[in-house]
Amino acid sequence: MTGLARAGAALPLLGGVRLGVTLAGRRVEFADWGFYPPEPWRNFWHSHSYFELCYAYAGHGTFRTGGQQHPVRSGDLFVARPGDVHEITTDARDPLGIVFWSWTMVPERATPERTAPERGPRGADPHSPDTLALLDAFATGPRRIVPAGGTPLPRLLVTLAEEAAAPGPGSAELLTALGSALVLGCARALTDRPAAVPRPAPAPGGRAAAAVARMTRYLDDNFDRPVRVRDVAAQVHLSERHAARLFHQATGRTILGHLTRYRLGVAAQRLADPTLRPLSVAAIARSCGYPDARHFSTAFRRHWGVLPTQVRAQGGTRQLVPRQVGAMTGPKAGEAAR
Repeated sequence: MTGLARAGAALPLLGGVRLGVTLAGRRVEFADWGFYPPEPWRNFWHSHSYFELCYAYAGHGTFRTGGQQHPVRSGDLFVARPGDVHEITTDARDPLGIVFWSWTMVPERATPERTAPERGPRGADPHSPDTLALLDAFATGPRRIVPAGGTPLPRLLVTLAEEAAAPGPGSAELLTALGSALVLGCARALTDRPAAVPRPAPAPGGRAAAAVARMTRYLDDNFDRPVRVRDVAAQVHLSERHAARLFHQATGRTILGHLTRYRLGVAAQRLADPTLRPLSVAAIARSCGYPDARHFSTAFRRHWGVLPTQVRAQGGTRQLVPRQVGAMTGPKAGEAAR
C-alpha cells in the first residue's frame, strides 16, 4: 500500500483551509481537494474554469480530453486546463485510485502596500523571469499526462495529507510552503523546459518571435486596463498594420482577440475563486478590463457558453450533456458505469 493510499483520504480536509500562494506575480488559490479509493467509479464529461490536476496512486484508467484518450496508470500525473472538456473512467478489473486538487492562477491584483520584495533564499526573486516563464508554459502547454512517480510530488501530497489530518504548530506557514512546492513541481513535470531559462536562445526569425513575445507579454500584463492596437505596436516600434499582421501570423489570433481571450480566462478563474466571493460580477468585470458589466456578460457567454453568474453558482465546474460534447469520443451506449 502506497503512502497516498494510506494518507490521501485526509486531503479533502484542506477544502476547509484557505490556501493561496504568490509566485512570480501570479496568484494561485487552491479551490478543491479530493480522494478516490481504487474502487469502480467514473465521472462524466465536464469542464472547469480553473486548473484541475490528478495523481494516480493505484490501478489503471482512461483520461479523455481534447478528442484524445490517454491511458492512465499508477504514478501518472494529468491535468485539465481551464475550458478543457474531459472525463475519467477506471478499469473495472484494476480500478483507478486518484487524489486530485485544483487551483486558479491569475495575475496578482496590485496592492499599494507591496513595495518591498519578499524575502527568500539568496538569489530568489518573487518575480523571477524563469518562474514566470515556467508558470506560463504550464498554463498554455500541450502536455496533459506524464509519469510522476519518481518526482517529489507523491511525497509532497502525502505530507499535505498528513498535515491536514493533524495540523501542528506553524501549520499555515507549512501549508503555504508545500502549496508553492506543489504548484512548481506540477508545472515542472508538465512542461518541456531547458535546465535553466534565464534567456531564450536566439533562433532563425528570432526578431519576429521576440516582437510577438513582447507584444503578448504587454497584453497579458495590461489586460485590466484599456488597450489599443497602437499601444501594442508601440512596444515593438512597428506600425499598427505590421504589428497586427506579425501577431496574427505567429499566433493565429488578432491582437484584440488574444486580449479578449486572456481577459475572459482570468475572469472565469476569478469567478471560481472562493476567496473572491465578496466581489460582485461587475467588480470582477472591471478587474479584467470591462467597465460595462453588460458588455462583459455578453462577451463571457459568447466565449464560455454560460453567464458569469452561472460559473460562480457552479463553483467553476460545468457538467455537459452528451449533445454538448459534440464530436468528442464519449462513452459508448451501454458502457457500464465505473
